Amino acid sequence: MKKFLNEPAAFVDEMVEGILAAHPEQLAAVAGALRCLVRANAPRANKVGIATGGGSGHLPLFLGYVGEGMLDGCAVGGVFQSPSADQMLQVTRTIDSGAGVLYIFGNYGGDIMNFDMAAEMAQMDDIQVEQVIAGEDVASAPKEQHEKRRGVAGIFYLYKVAGALADEGASLEEVKQIAIKAGENVRTMGVALTPCIIPEVGKPGFEIGAGEMEIGMGIHGERGIRRGPLLKADQIVDEMLPVILNDLPYESGDEVSVLINGLGATPKEELYVLNRRVSQILGERGITVFNTYVGEYATSMEMAGASVSLLRLDDELKRLLAKPASTPFFTQLQLEGANP
Repeated sequence: MKKFLNEPAAFVDEMVEGILAAHPEQLAAVAGALRCLVRANAPRANKVGIATGGGSGHLPLFLGYVGEGMLDGCAVGGVFQSPSADQMLQVTRTIDSGAGVLYIFGNYGGDIMNFDMAAEMAQMDDIQVEQVIAGEDVASAPKEQHEKRRGVAGIFYLYKVAGALADEGASLEEVKQIAIKAGENVRTMGVALTPCIIPEVGKPGFEIGAGEMEIGMGIHGERGIRRGPLLKADQIVDEMLPVILNDLPYESGDEVSVLINGLGATPKEELYVLNRRVSQILGERGITVFNTYVGEYATSMEMAGASVSLLRLDDELKRLLAKPASTPFFTQLQLEGANP
């Protein structure tokens, strides 16, 4: 293992200390609790609070999206470990302005259990809490079992549109419904080229051969659809993208946002090679691309690999997606082509 570490057990807290040192104008720890992060100006009066959480090792997911136009707070656990219910409760209490709090998180057993517990405790404090679970990984379960699907990079879109609507002063129910709509209209699939190493373990949790890839692998190393020889970039997209397109399905005349996500060790140059083929196929199918995000949005430590997400847009989703946002890891000006 070659990493920039001090003590492996201190990795997460020292990482958060570094982030707080770099972005004190945007982020703050709740009462010094390093794993409970909120907007520096939280709570904002009369605004629905939005909180998320999950294991560390996925930056900029989860805490990287706390900021203007997106989230209000986040709790993080150890690498690939859920935050506790008490940590989520601390975040909830801090971001609540009286308008209620929406939890948006991925479809993982530990997260679901702890978010449920946090919501119950928050309601004992007279804080109204609603929850939306993201699960858009088409490789993780068939369409007829969509409730079992993992939440991966596509959760970014839920954060973006829900955060934009909450900043407009919408109600808790309205913010919840827009997050649900985004979740219903996004699909993702990924491919892994290498494993990754959890610092406290010190060795890879699984192996991928030097000339192999795994289509559909999850961001914690969960089994994918198939493992085989490494294909050319266009062949990889040709295998993954039709599965995404046929699942919703996305059809000629649709307008989409595209997210080409790196898993931690994939150069942007390679992500743009993948996007080239994605753009070609969408054009051939008569699907219009409103905008494209290329970069790291949900990683898996130093795993080499990538995922492709598509969000099907209507006028409402398009308007909210286009609105500005500013967080430590994501900044966007108003996008052209949508009503402000």
